[in-house]
Amino acid sequence: MKAPVDYLLHLADSALVLGQRNAEWCGHGPVLEEDIAMANIGLDLIGQARLLYQHAASLMGDGVTEDSLAYFRDAPQFRNWTLVELPHHGPLAGTVAADRDYATTIVRNFLQSTLMLLLWDALQSSADAQLAAIAAKSLKETRYHVRHSRDWLVRMGDGTEESHRRVQAALDHLMPYTQEFWTVSPTEAQAAANGTGVDPASLRDAWNAMLDAALAEATLRRPDDAGHLTRGKQGTHSEHLSYLLGDMQVLARQHPDARW
Repeated sequence: MKAPVDYLLHLADSALVLGQRNAEWCGHGPVLEEDIAMANIGLDLIGQARLLYQHAASLMGDGVTEDSLAYFRDAPQFRNWTLVELPHHGPLAGTVAADRDYATTIVRNFLQSTLMLLLWDALQSSADAQLAAIAAKSLKETRYHVRHSRDWLVRMGDGTEESHRRVQAALDHLMPYTQEFWTVSPTEAQAAANGTGVDPASLRDAWNAMLDAALAEATLRRPDDAGHLTRGKQGTHSEHLSYLLGDMQVLARQHPDARW
């Protein structure tokens, strides 16, 4: 039994896009240790994306490769959650580069990695043996991602008045995007039905418990997650994804036959 290709692409695209976002801190981290840590987390995510793209490409055939899936698809073909494509700032910043906020990055990483911790754990029992093996490897990396982002969430929330204000603002901004985690797409429903995937709604209670425990320790208020329901995993994205892909894909598209 093999997982649906679109399900593999959903997992791969989410890992790749967040990996690219975290890599944007390389050379810009608040301190040297965090610069290195965020780059390593980005590389872990891109490594997970590679394994998933390779698996998807083997099922698609017709000359499709991990590179063609990463570098030669346009934004509407990507199936990542909208949360992971957002820039490192709140909704009212002027530009992506000028208003980079580490609190936004940390909150986003905690919300996403906590979900992935639960999802990879469940996918270890996938009927798709290759996906199960990828999940087992990724779970080890994700445990570190959760620990890193949770430690910083608590440090900022229970820190100074300014760090508390900024991390609460990031949480208020990003929380509504987590609604997309729990709305089951047709591809996720198909994967869950044939035993290769997981119904994300089944993970919600555990995710809520982990989030509430972290927020209590960080002295942060849990905001309402109601609002516009994004549909990135069904191909409807914010404008931010196109800019991100423009940066990530420019070299491969300008030199499509290059080898290095």
